Amino acid sequence: MRASTVLLGGAFMFAAGPVLAQTTEAKPTGVSASTYSTDLMQLYREARLEDPKVLASFARAKAGQEHQREALGSLLPQVSLNAGQNRIHQENDLVQRSYDSEIYSLVLRQYLYNKAAWENYQKFKSLAKQSESEALETQAEATVELAQRYFAALAAEDELELVKAERQTTQKSLDRVNALYEKQLAMITDQLDLKARVDLLAAQELDARNQASITREALAEIVGRPVKEKLNRIRDDVQLQVSAQSLDSWVREGIEQNPALKANQSGVEAAGAALRSGKGGHYPTVSLTLSAQQTNEGYNNSLAPRTDSYVAGIGVQVPIYSGGSTSARVRGLYQDQIVAEQQLESVQRQVVKEITTAYLTANSSAEKISASRHALASAQLSRVAAEKGLSYGMVNAVDVLTSVRNEFRARRDLLKTQYDFVTNVFTLNRWAGKPPVEGVENVNAWLGPGSSSQSLTSP
Repeated sequence: MRASTVLLGGAFMFAAGPVLAQTTEAKPTGVSASTYSTDLMQLYREARLEDPKVLASFARAKAGQEHQREALGSLLPQVSLNAGQNRIHQENDLVQRSYDSEIYSLVLRQYLYNKAAWENYQKFKSLAKQSESEALETQAEATVELAQRYFAALAAEDELELVKAERQTTQKSLDRVNALYEKQLAMITDQLDLKARVDLLAAQELDARNQASITREALAEIVGRPVKEKLNRIRDDVQLQVSAQSLDSWVREGIEQNPALKANQSGVEAAGAALRSGKGGHYPTVSLTLSAQQTNEGYNNSLAPRTDSYVAGIGVQVPIYSGGSTSARVRGLYQDQIVAEQQLESVQRQVVKEITTAYLTANSSAEKISASRHALASAQLSRVAAEKGLSYGMVNAVDVLTSVRNEFRARRDLLKTQYDFVTNVFTLNRWAGKPPVEGVENVNAWLGPGSSSQSLTSP
């Protein structure tokens, strides 16, 4: 993790106070793992080693390299060694005899011209590049998914804390009404309204607790272990802002660097090579053959003096007619090339759309964060005023409930807007082709072990 504040993919920046160095204390015996905290970078490192989708994608990339080497092998010299020993019994009018014969040969064959084999190698070369790009795309997609699940877990825990805090705040209002009711200064309807709200919030707290457990399990699915530590949150001293980099520059970077787009470009190249390889079935092949043979077997399996033979030859094979299968295969490969080209066009349009959407949404979220903070401050003041008004009999319980709901709605909106901003930043970097680790490092610098939700939920 970088200690200093950095730009996210060269585009997102924030004004933050100095980051204090953190020291890791020795774990006392018997302390739960939930006492300690983890951050996004730590989970990212674990997911790189444990996420089955990431591991499978890199295995496919490695297999693609081996298939490329396999295709290259057909262009290189083919050498074979043959050895045989025979027991021969021969009879005629003059002689009847049995004898052993031996034959040894070494043959080297090299294609001098084979268009189909050459283009087949080019196809697998492009497919290897495609699998490498697909592995990078899978890693980028997995990083976005990890971030989404990380902040979903934070949001679920925020909701639990907010429901608990709202219930406690409403309970305090109920206690005040109960005290006023005993003095005959409050109506029974106010008491019942507040009691019903407290009971409803108690039920919602159970649902929120269950949802927090579910989101933790979603994280465990990716990293391959239970995630029980506290999750680092967005620090309160971080000001999220959008840089001056234009949308057009983001789109240009995405078209140049997006791994999904590169994978489809390689797919088009592979389809073109496959088409040329199919057409190569109409071309002649030229091969060079060198052989050496040693045997004591002569014509018609007769016994002969041991003979050494050395042969060099050039062979030409010209295809004339194969029942129309070669032409049909070429026509099919031509259609495959059209499919690959259309897939490339589709992905390119998707890249432009996703970058535009993520950029505009992140830009809107950054502006909305400031407005949400002001709305929360106003809602807090309104709630405090309503509670005081209830004590003096100036407002009723419905007014207090409304002010409390407005305050906690503002708290939820602020937290959700912050998480939306960060997840859209990840999405933007993914489609723009930024290295996943770079995005994680930069966002991780915004996180800290302190809980921003605690400050937000304190009435």
